[in-house]
Amino acid sequence: MKLRKLGSSEIEVSEISLGSWLTYSGGVTREQAAACVEAAFEEGINFIDTANVYGRGAAESLLGEVLAGRERSSYVLATKVFFPMSDTDQGLSAAQIHKQIDASLERLRTDYVDLYQCHRFDPDTPLEETMQALSEVVRSGKARHIGFSEWPVREVERSLALPGVERWVSSQPQYSALVRTPEAELIPLCEREGISQIVWSPLAQGVLAGRYRPGEAPPPDSRAASDSMGGFIGRLMSEPVLQAVERLRDVAAQAGLTMPQLALAWVLRQQNVASAIVGASRPEQVRANASASGIVLDEQTLAAIDAALGDFVVR
Repeated sequence: MKLRKLGSSEIEVSEISLGSWLTYSGGVTREQAAACVEAAFEEGINFIDTANVYGRGAAESLLGEVLAGRERSSYVLATKVFFPMSDTDQGLSAAQIHKQIDASLERLRTDYVDLYQCHRFDPDTPLEETMQALSEVVRSGKARHIGFSEWPVREVERSLALPGVERWVSSQPQYSALVRTPEAELIPLCEREGISQIVWSPLAQGVLAGRYRPGEAPPPDSRAASDSMGGFIGRLMSEPVLQAVERLRDVAAQAGLTMPQLALAWVLRQQNVASAIVGASRPEQVRANASASGIVLDEQTLAAIDAALGDFVVR
């Protein structure tokens, strides 16, 4: 497993990281989750990403339990704040940031997180208030660094212009061979400012991993077939998209790669990407995804990917 530097920080993260969005917030059993975390460490994955809202604290609590016996310095832990935790608790006000970091640390059974991320931008709170509160979290030792997820580029630029506050080291956008929106403005800005991408859904929730075939029902053990995990995959399951992804099978075969390796290597070809976050419900999925680290795609393969996906790429 290769490591990459996280923005301007001193932290090095594994190219493949383990996420907990739909899986460890109730999508799989505690035993399955623990087995996946164990497999991640065995494969050299040192970076685990979660959020307070995943299962309203369930994912953090599970990870706190599973990670409790491990040396804290042996892994990089990231969580997030913004989405509602109750009818009254949400957003990025100073009060919420301080309240939610304490609650996250308690569930995670740790004194600090390596990365505290704003899950979305909060238009109802002054940006100065948010950035000052995040800075206080870092300076109190409760987080080593801060990041953002899916913020408008103009708001990132505004935040970077504020004096006397901590600077971002990471951005967490949706990014894959099918969804390339960050390439237009976000990645160029982050390259200039020493901010790395840690991307979510690099496998397009399993679509780019070849889990779903055109004209066939989703496998019964797949995310698309799950009541608890399938709510966000609908738009990726259209027949035209699946037919385009089907063309990637030959591309992967000619490159001597599996479909997940091809998709993850495509994301990691971008040097501004520090890590690709993958979910997993079984240890063998963790191992298969981890094997993508270090793979370099040649220009012919990259061109073939573009040709196969054609107009179905979101830019």
